[in-house]
Amino acid sequence: MAEDYRAIAQEIAEDIDAGRLQPGDRLPPQRQFAWRRGIAPSTASRVYAELTRRGLIVGEVGRGSFIRSAPPADHPTLAEPPALPINLETNYPILPDQHAILASILRQIAANPEVIQRILRETSVRATITTRDSVAKVMHWQGWRAQANQLLFAGNGRQALAATLSALARPGERIGFETMTYPMAKTIAAKLGLVAVPLAMDEQGLIPEAVEAAYRAAPLRAIYVQPTVHNPLGITMPAPRRAALAKMLQSLESVVAIEDAIYAFLDADAPPPLVSFAPDHTILLDAMSKRLGPGLTLAFVVAPPPWIEPISLSFMSGGWGPSGFALEVCLRLLLDGGMAALEQAKRVDAQIRQAEAANALSGLTWQAHPSSYHLMIDLPEGQRAETLVAAAKAQGIAITPASAFAVQAAHAPNAVRIGLANLAPEVIGAVLGKIARLIG
Repeated sequence: MAEDYRAIAQEIAEDIDAGRLQPGDRLPPQRQFAWRRGIAPSTASRVYAELTRRGLIVGEVGRGSFIRSAPPADHPTLAEPPALPINLETNYPILPDQHAILASILRQIAANPEVIQRILRETSVRATITTRDSVAKVMHWQGWRAQANQLLFAGNGRQALAATLSALARPGERIGFETMTYPMAKTIAAKLGLVAVPLAMDEQGLIPEAVEAAYRAAPLRAIYVQPTVHNPLGITMPAPRRAALAKMLQSLESVVAIEDAIYAFLDADAPPPLVSFAPDHTILLDAMSKRLGPGLTLAFVVAPPPWIEPISLSFMSGGWGPSGFALEVCLRLLLDGGMAALEQAKRVDAQIRQAEAANALSGLTWQAHPSSYHLMIDLPEGQRAETLVAAAKAQGIAITPASAFAVQAAHAPNAVRIGLANLAPEVIGAVLGKIARLIG
C-alpha cells in the first residue's frame, strides 16, 4: 500500500536525521531489504524511489544505494553559496583588480544625468535598435556573428533559460539533457513540469545518435547542451561533432537545441558555436555572471526568427527582462574593450588555478579544461563521493558530488566537482591537498 512504503521511507529518514545512518552508509540490496522488512520487493523498490526523490539516498549502477551527505536544502544544489568557510561549490570568478575597470564605467554613468534617467526607466527585452546593433557588432566567435534582429536580453542566465524552456515546451513534454549537466537546468525544467531525458556523452561531448535514439523512443521538444567548457566535465566539443549534431537536429526538424555558452569565453580556441552550424535549430544563451559577477549581470539570447516572439512573451510574463543599469554597464564594457580585457584576464587566471590544482592532485585521476574554473575528481574504488563530501564538510570545505549534476542519480559517476574560483590562487594547493589526503 502507498502508506506502507511512505511510512518505511519516513523511518529511514528519521534514522538519518538522528545519525543512526551516516553519509556514505550503504543500504542493503532491495531484495534483501524486502526480506528483512517482510515486504514485497515492489514495495522495497518504492521505498528506495521515495528516498531518492527526497534526496536522502543516491543509487549507482553496480554499486548500490548510499546515504547522501546531507538532506537537500530549501534551495537546489549550487543555487546559493554554502554556509561553510571554504566554498568550492559555487563558481563565480571575480578578479582582485577588476573593480578598476568597472569603476571607470560607473564614473562615466554618474557624470551623465541623461543616462541615469534612461536606466531608471523600464527596459524592453529587445532593448533599442541601437543597443542591439551595438551588441551584435561585438558578439562574435570564430567567424560567427549574432544578428541584431535576433537578440533578446534578460536579467540573468537562469531567467533566460527558464523563459526559453517555457516558450519551447508545455508541461509533460520531453527535454534532452547531457547525462551530466548544469544542476539548475534540471531544476528549472522540473519546476516547469518538463520531463528530463538523459542523452549519452563521450570524451567529445554529446553523442548525436543519442539524440536520435531518444527522439525515436518518444519525441523530444528540445535539447540543452553545453558544447564549450562543459560544466562539470570541462569538455569542448570539436567542430566535426558539432557539425554532426547540427545535421542530426536538421534531420529531426522539430527539435531545437538550447546552447549554453556561459563558459565559452574561457576557451579562446574553441570551434564556432553550435548555432553557427544549425542557426535555424539553435537558441544560444550567454550571460555576464562569469565575466563580471553574479551581482551585476545580464543575459543574451540569440533566437531563430520564429522563436523571437514566444521567448519575448515568456520574458515579459515572468518579469525576466534586463535591468537598465546592468544593460548600460555591460554595453559600455563590451564597446570599450573592457569586457574583452576581463575575458583574457580570467582565461589566464583560470590557467594559473588549474596548474596549482594539478600539482596538488598529482597521483589522482581528474579531468578539467585547462582554462576553466572547475574540475572533476574521479574517486578510487572503496571511496564514496558522499562520504568524501561529508568528510570535507567536517573540515569546513564545501564540495559537490557528481550526483548533483547527473540527470539520473543512479548513473552518476563516483566523483566530485571542485570549483576553483572562490580561493586565492596561492591557497589552492593547500586546500586541494587536504582533499587529496581525505581521498587517500
